Amino acid sequence: DMRKKMILSTTPTRPTTLTINTNTSEHRRHILQILTQCTSISQLKQVHAYTLRTTPLDHPDALFLYSRILHFAAMNDLDYSFKLFGNLENPNSFIWNTLIRGCAHSNDRKGEAFLLFQRMVKSVEPDKHTFPFVLKGCAYLFALSEGKQAHGVALKLGFDSDVYVNNSLIHFYSSCGCLKDARKVFDEMPERSLVSWNVMIDALVQSGEFENALRMFSEMQKVFEPDGYTMQSVLDACAGLGALSLGMWAHAYILRRYESFLDFDLLVNNCLLNMYCKCGSVDIAVQVFERMNRRDLNSWNTMILGFAMHGEVEAAFRCFNQMVSKRVMPDSITFVGILSACNHRGLVDEGRSYFDKMVSEYKIRPVLEHYGCLVDLLARAGCIDKALDVVSNMPMTPDAAIWRSLLDGCCKKNADIEFSEEVARKIMESEGSDTSGVYVLLSRVYATANRWDEAGMIRKLMTDKGIRKDPGCSLIEINGVFHEFFAGDTSHLHTREIYEFLDVIEKRLKAAGYVPDLSHASTVDELDNGKRQSLKLHSERLAIAYGLLKLKPGTPLRIFKNLRICSDCHNVTKLISEVFNVEIIVRDRVRFHHFRNGSCTCKDYW
Repeated sequence: DMRKKMILSTTPTRPTTLTINTNTSEHRRHILQILTQCTSISQLKQVHAYTLRTTPLDHPDALFLYSRILHFAAMNDLDYSFKLFGNLENPNSFIWNTLIRGCAHSNDRKGEAFLLFQRMVKSVEPDKHTFPFVLKGCAYLFALSEGKQAHGVALKLGFDSDVYVNNSLIHFYSSCGCLKDARKVFDEMPERSLVSWNVMIDALVQSGEFENALRMFSEMQKVFEPDGYTMQSVLDACAGLGALSLGMWAHAYILRRYESFLDFDLLVNNCLLNMYCKCGSVDIAVQVFERMNRRDLNSWNTMILGFAMHGEVEAAFRCFNQMVSKRVMPDSITFVGILSACNHRGLVDEGRSYFDKMVSEYKIRPVLEHYGCLVDLLARAGCIDKALDVVSNMPMTPDAAIWRSLLDGCCKKNADIEFSEEVARKIMESEGSDTSGVYVLLSRVYATANRWDEAGMIRKLMTDKGIRKDPGCSLIEINGVFHEFFAGDTSHLHTREIYEFLDVIEKRLKAAGYVPDLSHASTVDELDNGKRQSLKLHSERLAIAYGLLKLKPGTPLRIFKNLRICSDCHNVTKLISEVFNVEIIVRDRVRFHHFRNGSCTCKDYW
């Protein structure tokens, strides 16, 4: 009776007909053959029903055949797989692994992978194939404790030298933010495959350790030839550093090594788009984009975000319209790019129009990033009241970034001091009182209003609380080598030459009519001479001076700064581009500025 019920329960109402060989002497071979022909769960259920009729559970082939059926079922219907699994007596490690893998690869049942693993350990000894599946599920869920337990079992069973298990451990630990643990596993591996190197390099890139990633890439080349996955990580590292020359070398390497890009066509091209956009060469990104045989949504999003980052608003709009005309549906990221483009040009009406279109036409629910773009757009345009209306009507609690946008808008538009102080309190409530950004912005509000005593008090309060402002840091690439400068830096090998040339620059700027904006001096409680000296030693000015000294005339200067460029340095860089007849490209924390002939592509709105 139980067998009849199982047969009935596994037979679909309207099955797709399969030709079944009833010769039981060949049933094992035949079942395997028809399993490979299954294209739907309905057909799979027919095979299951046939196996139940022809293969008793105590048959020597039973466990093997049911494991094959479970293997195919786990890729299509996990509920059915669990029912099948529940009817098997003494499942072996392959069957456990199959179900664990199905959960790990599923969209909504990854957490069950570890629960199955716990049950498995009590009945069957896991093998080396078990751990990659379990760790994959743990990595996706950031389940650090559970993954560590799996690591402990792997060590206990002697898999500490297994390359596949170790590769999964590196990926797991890096996904959970434990880069030191990932590196420890990698360093202790007695044997490494190309995948081992790729996973570790990618882990370093994802953690923002771009220089270490490139160093490891250099080490890897001594033992392995890089593949397409390696080069994706290398391109991402170049994008993070702004290393254009190395990124171009990687591009040339890919063209030589993979003439047709093989299976990496789309992925590698998308990485190239991202790298060129983030290295300040959006024109080359456009060339790569136009030559791509295939484009996906990520390709279009990368270009829209790239145009927005460079202030090329009209190009971002054209790219969006072209994308839609080719029936590629925009997503949430697309509108972050479009709203950012509006933000960088101060296009309030267009930004609100796109926001409304996102909701009404494309049925995309706004998230915090969209509201953040809209609030920043309104606040920077001086529409503080409208920005507050957006904040008041948001369906979620505003984060510190949104309150910072409001405070920044207050600073730029000389808003009411009391209101600025209230916004500053909101920021402190959101992210804690030990964050330097809010104090710096508030001191700038006071400085803009020429209330130097209050600005000085804020700086003193920061000192008393041990809160340090993030130091300004700028990088410039000279002949493939990066040179790092901090504000007031004297550690560089050519410091004397740089400072002497700064005096030359200052004299020529004064002759061109330069007047410093003292509100952006960091030492606001000093006299005017001290403030001027403070501005003169901002990190990007040191980098520009060094670039002018060392690069050939006519070579563009590419500067990468960790903070937003201040208005005084922005004015100075415009003048330098005109006085010294040089193109200067600056990537700050927010966007790119292209300085040519005394003007900037941001049109003085940033």
